Amino acid sequence: MDNDDQRYLVQQNKISDGDTKPPVFAKVMRSKEGVFEGVSFIRNKDKATVMTVAQAQEVIDWAAKKKAAAREYVTKIICLGQ
Repeated sequence: MDNDDQRYLVQQNKISDGDTKPPVFAKVMRSKEGVFEGVSFIRNKDKATVMTVAQAQEVIDWAAKKKAAAREYVTKIICLGQ
């Protein structure tokens, strides 16, 4: 059974910035057929992609594959209201 509860965002913080700079949020890029193509991280939380937990995990997995960036950033799933 798939969970269609779309109320999650993916947030990313740069480790070296600590709490001095605001986080960025995932904007998912998909093809016309709906196939996942990648992610852009944007500052505007209101324009970020709201997704299911499974879709958010797909973004986390994609971000982890970016080897240089994965070590410099903390990427996590947050609930829409956070």
